[in-house]
Amino acid sequence: MGLYLKNKIFLFAFFPLLFISCSSDLDFDQVDDLKLKPVFVANVAHFDVPANEFTDNGQEQLIAFDEKEFDVFKKKFFTDNLVKLELDCETENTIARAFTIDLLLFNENDDVLETITLETPAYSGNPDVIKHTTEIFEGQRLDLLKQTVKIGFVVTMGSGAPLDENSQGSLKLQSGATAYLEIE
Repeated sequence: MGLYLKNKIFLFAFFPLLFISCSSDLDFDQVDDLKLKPVFVANVAHFDVPANEFTDNGQEQLIAFDEKEFDVFKKKFFTDNLVKLELDCETENTIARAFTIDLLLFNENDDVLETITLETPAYSGNPDVIKHTTEIFEGQRLDLLKQTVKIGFVVTMGSGAPLDENSQGSLKLQSGATAYLEIE
């Protein structure tokens, strides 16, 4: 038999098999049971303030304040599906003075919703990164957090050797959040 005839027989015998398939009933109601639980990690705020910035015209400034807009909770999808948030903060101080950092959460009326206090000891010769207790926002505390539109920082310097324009070292803060969402 010629090659041409063998190819014709093969195509004639096996071509119909391409149109035969197995299937089962599909249950599209399973989509109603679908629940997605994504987790997102993001930076929240950070700063690195040199020691000489705690002085103004040669005078030591014991308190510093700054605030930043925080528009994360303006996104309806995020606020509707957020079920838990963990806030982690770490500080590093290479200045020979202790510091207290108050993280203030403000609502749209500039009312303080919550204050998170971070104590940072004075530098003693060895760089030390302080990992502060994780703040967990769930339930009512999370509902309050969702009202946040600004974050403020109040940095208070403890007593110690005076600082001037030539003072060395810095105060650093880094914070990050882990957001847990549930989408049904």
